[in-house]
Amino acid sequence: MPVLSDLDHAHCERLLRGGTFGRLVVVTPHGAEIVPVNYAVDGDTIVVRTASDGLLARHGDGAELVFEIDFVDHERWQGWSVVARGTGAVVRDLPDADRGGPRIRPWPDGDHGSELRLTWTGLSGRQVGWAVPDTADARTTRTAP
Repeated sequence: MPVLSDLDHAHCERLLRGGTFGRLVVVTPHGAEIVPVNYAVDGDTIVVRTASDGLLARHGDGAELVFEIDFVDHERWQGWSVVARGTGAVVRDLPDADRGGPRIRPWPDGDHGSELRLTWTGLSGRQVGWAVPDTADARTTRTAP
């Protein structure tokens, strides 16, 4: 039976920096919303491009947020998960020169003239089974459907 163990801060950070896709949790008047997003890391900040009037911009600015990435291997009963926590800050109406640094190309079409920035104040992770891959391997991992 696979063993569940905690990941240290440094390994969580390496996995987070190596990823490109995760889930952002925001709380709205209707409850928690889990939003799949592509992202980049700039320093100790997760950066997500969003519409200026979108869900993330409306409910993420100044709010406590949770961000999660993971990898699951169903056949081997193995995987890992990293969770970042912090307060969101929305940067609206980015000048054209700032649209793309750090390199984030939003997957869907539409307005992405703002950024939601989450500077993490807490970072934790867990793994079950095998050792977590190094950073280079983390870039090629996929989230199971």
